[in-house]
Amino acid sequence: MNTFEQYLNDFNSTINVWQFLVNIAVVTIIAFIIKLFYIQFGRAISNRRKFSNNFIPLALSTLLIITVIKSSVALSLGLVGALSIVRFRAAIKDPEELTYLFLIIGLGLIGGANKPLLAIVSFAIFMPLLYLNNRVSSKTRIVNNKATLHIKAANTTTDKLNQLITPHTSYLELKRADYKEGTINASYQCLFSSAESLDKVAAAMKELDPSASLSFVDQPDLLL
Repeated sequence: MNTFEQYLNDFNSTINVWQFLVNIAVVTIIAFIIKLFYIQFGRAISNRRKFSNNFIPLALSTLLIITVIKSSVALSLGLVGALSIVRFRAAIKDPEELTYLFLIIGLGLIGGANKPLLAIVSFAIFMPLLYLNNRVSSKTRIVNNKATLHIKAANTTTDKLNQLITPHTSYLELKRADYKEGTINASYQCLFSSAESLDKVAAAMKELDPSASLSFVDQPDLLL
């Protein structure tokens, strides 16, 4: 019993329980709002809802670790040693995912450092900036859009397709062409300067072959 009482006294002397609960509440609420924001406005191609389910556990686990080790050099060194033998293999498919992970980890660090007011102020500043960045990116991401264009049409040739697409692109390269029973399946790497250019290609394709199909795959990291 004396050992347990001593443990409680040591715990209360280093960690304010009520402040700890406040930190947890603030971090949880902010992480939940960031989760909703990411689901609504994120542009990652992966399942954003599933990915964002990790935000609250990640923020709280970071808060807990920082809260425990911040007052003990020995625990800090022990954590470094423990993490050095753990290998994390999280598949990050989009840089945006990494950005939000750093944001959530930063939120947990602030909460663990016992700075809930700083977390609230940072949140109030960062979220409008993220929203504005999202709006600007949404308006400009179709400009100079690198893409792969898949076309399926009947009774035509790659030469005709090239003549049809070239006026509407600033870069065009045929990567693959398959012929089967009078139908051609062609894949191009191209660069569109606007969304209207893609619409014009689609309209021209319908004039060439009403049954033609066109698939546009955005690839911003494509090297042209």
